[in-house]
Amino acid sequence: MTAAAEPGYVFWITGLPAAGKTSIGRLLFASLRVSYPNSVFLDGDVLRGVFEHDLGYTIEDRRRCARRYARLGAMLAAQGLHVVVATVSMFEDVRRWNRQNLARYLEVYVRAPLELRRGRDPETYAGRDVPGVDLEMEVPSDPHLVVDNDGSTSLAAIVATICRRAGMTRR
Repeated sequence: MTAAAEPGYVFWITGLPAAGKTSIGRLLFASLRVSYPNSVFLDGDVLRGVFEHDLGYTIEDRRRCARRYARLGAMLAAQGLHVVVATVSMFEDVRRWNRQNLARYLEVYVRAPLELRRGRDPETYAGRDVPGVDLEMEVPSDPHLVVDNDGSTSLAAIVATICRRAGMTRR
């Protein structure tokens, strides 16, 4: 019988639409893969397709999606993978579940000004039911890091800060 793998990290990159979660998450994943090939990247928008778009965009459907992503991250981390999750994650109860149930969890709240977000994704912001505009987003109450992705700091510097905070430097 083999020993259980040491749990991996779950990096929960959260923020409003077009704050830069996916860009930061992809770069974090690429950086981790150099020294930690047991890393995976999960993007909330892509995961909706993986689950065959079976949920809509009601508040309850969004909450169910968030719970799915949290539990998928937990399952993968329990197998020793480092998981980068980029998701709006509107609900404090889901983030609280993560903090209580994931041994190695790092929550990063990405902020960006509304006008910058609108410019990055005009299609989303022209629509309805946009978190942070039409729908309330519960701002993370106790993130491990808050990063401002307003262009004043490079994505590489943001990712380096996340890695330092997790104690994950190149081996």
